[in-house]
Amino acid sequence: MASEQQQASQVKRRRVFYIPGYDPIHPRRYRELYRKEGAEQAEISGYDIGLKPKATKGPYGWHVTATQEGARVEADIEVLVWSDIVRDSMSSTIPATYIQLVRTAWTYIGSGALWRLMKLRKGPVIAALYPVGMLLLQLVLALAIAFGVYSALFTAALWLPMDPNLLLQIIALCAGAGVGVAVLRWFRARDGKFFAYYLMHDYAYSAQSNGANPPELEARIAEFTDLIAEALTQDVDEVLVVGHSSGAHVGVSVLADLIRAGRVPPSGPALGFLSLGQVVPMVSFLPKAERLRTDLKYLSARAELNWVDVSAPGDGCAFALCDPVTVSGVAPADKRWPLVFSAAFTQTLSPKRWTELRWRFFRLHFQYLCAFDQPGDYDYFRITAGPMTLAERYKDRAPSKSRIDVAISKYTSVGS
Repeated sequence: MASEQQQASQVKRRRVFYIPGYDPIHPRRYRELYRKEGAEQAEISGYDIGLKPKATKGPYGWHVTATQEGARVEADIEVLVWSDIVRDSMSSTIPATYIQLVRTAWTYIGSGALWRLMKLRKGPVIAALYPVGMLLLQLVLALAIAFGVYSALFTAALWLPMDPNLLLQIIALCAGAGVGVAVLRWFRARDGKFFAYYLMHDYAYSAQSNGANPPELEARIAEFTDLIAEALTQDVDEVLVVGHSSGAHVGVSVLADLIRAGRVPPSGPALGFLSLGQVVPMVSFLPKAERLRTDLKYLSARAELNWVDVSAPGDGCAFALCDPVTVSGVAPADKRWPLVFSAAFTQTLSPKRWTELRWRFFRLHFQYLCAFDQPGDYDYFRITAGPMTLAERYKDRAPSKSRIDVAISKYTSVGS
């Protein structure tokens, strides 16, 4: 494992691997977000940071040069893409999505996971119930409008100089059905505003196999593991893995596989894992999530890395300040990770900025990757482009007192 001296050494060169959440878009979005928000944070905090195109092979990414605390740091940031898997899982038709709704609701309700998740944080549970309610509302509206069209046409036919017959009823019924389908298609075409289909597909992806990783995700995890293992053999001071939202539990499995296989060089770079806005319990609380629970238990006791988990109660889409290992019921006796603390949005964002963002739930879920106008000890751009390793930066940081670190999950089985 990396020595304490290495863990504390100044970083001059860093490799960063960012694992997005359940996101179907091109990774250049994250480059633009880093460029824009990094420049804003640098101006607020008084340091220099600049981006240029990545010159190395491998996943999509960018190169960062920063001067912070009098030190110059070079960082290569790469996005570990699984957006193609996400897009494929979102290709369902409208009827298939409603079938997903029923199956997903049954998975969480029938297993008892929903009731236990409600003991953690209400925000992410409400976020999980939102697509169910919104999709049902859309269906009711479509049916009501369809029935209204059918009734209006059939009633109008009564005024014709002939008795309404079966043909007129069929015409009215087809017209009503056509309008109902058009209403559903209208809602789906505007899901960029409603997020009902997006969230439904998100929760259904994990629920479809009761928490077990689908084969295509397992294959991608293996690819990610190889990329990080290769980076650990290079002449850099730190390899940092960042997992956001659903990307946090993907990162847990990647790093567990990496360490389990003995692929962390004893004299290599410091290895850090930063999980942001994690939603681990949405998967780990399901009956067949043994792979994830096994990895959580294993990773939490390893000395080969430093794991910091950051969230904020103001983020209604994350299980804020819930220790993902302990609440999943798999904390070992020698548990050492993660260090759980809050980004404290109500303190690190000015009252004006907080007012602007407070009800923009999806935007707040990405705030960890953005600038803070009253920054505290969490700064994404200092962590990814500053001169200190993750271990050194937070070596004296106490966990948040308000964290939830009691076992809640009903299912705690793990692999051997």
